[in-house]
Amino acid sequence: MRTFALKISTPDGNLYDAPAVRITLRGCEGELAVLAGHVPFVTAVKPCDCRVETEDGQERTGHTDGGILTVSETGVTLLSGSFHW
Repeated sequence: MRTFALKISTPDGNLYDAPAVRITLRGCEGELAVLAGHVPFVTAVKPCDCRVETEDGQERTGHTDGGILTVSETGVTLLSGSFHW
């Protein structure tokens, strides 16, 4: 599967900075998933569980208190006030 660069950052630093196959979370319009090649966009993120599928097929689940998700041609960034695996 194709991957994209994913970064999850909080004021305490980067909690994830590696390739990912998919990230799934709750945006301001509802549940969404981002895969490689997704159209660029920016959305607010509501407090939710966040699932990241890694390159090796593992799924990691964390919780965010909300934030901003930015999808660009160079990668995906989740900026959150708090994120815990």
